[in-house]
Amino acid sequence: MDMTELISSINTTWVLIAAALVFFMQAGFAMVEAGFTRAKNSGNIIMKNLMDFCIGTPLFWLVGFGIMFGSSSGFFGGIDLFTRGDYSSILPEGVTFFAYFIFQTVFCATSATIVSGAMAERTKFSAYCIYSAIISLIIYPLSGHWIWGGGWLSQLGFHDFAGSTAVHMVGGICAFIGAKILGPRIGKYDKNGNSKAIPGHSIPLGALGCFILWFCWFGFNGGSTVSMVNGGNELAGKVFFNTNLSAAMATVTVLIITWVLYKKPDVSMTLNGSLAGLVAVTAGCDVVEPWAAAVIGIIAGFALVAAVEFIDKKLKIDDPVGACGVHMVCGSLGTILTGVFCSAASLEEMGMTRGELLGAQFIGVIATAVWTAVAITITFTIIKKTVGLRVTPEEEIQGLDLPEHGLVSAYADFMPAIPQVDSFERSETTGAVPVDEAVPVQLKTAPAGVSAASDTKITKIELIIKQEKFEALKDALMGIGITGMTVTHVLGCGAQKGKPEYYRGVIQEISLLPKVQVEVVVCKVPVRTVIETAKKVLYTGHIGDGKIFVYDVENAVKVRTGEEGFDALQDIE
Repeated sequence: MDMTELISSINTTWVLIAAALVFFMQAGFAMVEAGFTRAKNSGNIIMKNLMDFCIGTPLFWLVGFGIMFGSSSGFFGGIDLFTRGDYSSILPEGVTFFAYFIFQTVFCATSATIVSGAMAERTKFSAYCIYSAIISLIIYPLSGHWIWGGGWLSQLGFHDFAGSTAVHMVGGICAFIGAKILGPRIGKYDKNGNSKAIPGHSIPLGALGCFILWFCWFGFNGGSTVSMVNGGNELAGKVFFNTNLSAAMATVTVLIITWVLYKKPDVSMTLNGSLAGLVAVTAGCDVVEPWAAAVIGIIAGFALVAAVEFIDKKLKIDDPVGACGVHMVCGSLGTILTGVFCSAASLEEMGMTRGELLGAQFIGVIATAVWTAVAITITFTIIKKTVGLRVTPEEEIQGLDLPEHGLVSAYADFMPAIPQVDSFERSETTGAVPVDEAVPVQLKTAPAGVSAASDTKITKIELIIKQEKFEALKDALMGIGITGMTVTHVLGCGAQKGKPEYYRGVIQEISLLPKVQVEVVVCKVPVRTVIETAKKVLYTGHIGDGKIFVYDVENAVKVRTGEEGFDALQDIE
């Protein structure tokens, strides 16, 4: 094997690995969007993330690649049906045509999938397929030609290494305009226009998506070197380092900001902070020093929180996953910051002054934003007036899984598990509140004249408790001779009517809190012993410790043996 063949093998292998990583970002986006929305729409979101890639792939092959990398003019590449032309002049050194083709294809799909999250939970699936196709067919390839295909922006000196503008801002603007035209979800804003939190159903799923995206971003940015020889390996290492550093700094920044603003660190906003840092550094990860990448991450963290709150509370645009703040705002901001923080050595290599680069960055962001906004607005308007853009209110309330896909539930047969707490974890009686006042007992008796099946009194005790206290209560009850109990997950509130918390910067009125309901029926174990044992275990002195209800039971029947009353409640000796 000669040197040329070796270089080709190394570079092509690197590009193919990066393409596979960028493809896997589809899984990351699917998990983020599914986790940050309600369970009744999870199947619909998975389908959207699957189909935007599967629709975009053949369309990019049909005409998209030709529009993006053809050479007919600086504004439009050209029409090349099924990509049969000669593109050898635009291929990176040592990278084969099909390797470069699939690498560009997965980038195109990434731009289209960004839109899904902002328009989640109320968009027709057919409408989604249409506008996703338009993005892959013409919107992304045309601006991509300007930036990466030798078009007028690249000739101007515009620098967008891996797509803060070309991919993320384009997808973010489409998401922003789509969410605006579509309107908010039912119940998102009250009659006075105040934003109401609609929490996602699975933060762990959303977190998994964020970790997948972070991991795949090393291929997204690092693979854009398209080389591992002649200095490409050294550049790839720098790109990896800057990418990771910016994401980490943005995450910490959002953590601190939300901790200060909302008194507790916001989980979903902090996860978005990681993505914000990744998006912002993507444009300049090859030309900035590590300290600048860290600063870009910090700025992106501040920008994300401000953008999410402004878009939601002021503009009244409902973006369930924060796609507009992450991709539109941080994508454009990161592109401009590339001009601000580009290293002196990189400027010299480009043959530009800082002012010239900064001017090119502003022009590129504005031109790409205008093209994308006009094209997607026309697209959404036509769809809205023809096939329709939004599902009916009844379908939205029901969830899109069933009416759009015939999927009764994406979580069939799923039952939440009762939190397991080690038996040694106990809350001691603390605080100034007397136990008898903190855990009141309410007695309810059966109507007069109703007799039990035996002379022994049978009593049902019902306890509404905090979930985390269940294991401790179970052990304590078994310790006094309770041999059977019924346990149920319930929602409820006491006199305080829940408590407010923050979700993505919006006050979430939690009027119904998750509780565990424990029911025991006793006849031999004294009722007062059960009550006092439960009070000792459950008491913390704070609101929400729970309630105990006591009922007279008319009869108890053991189905297997037919025994009634006292005998039905006894263990087999």
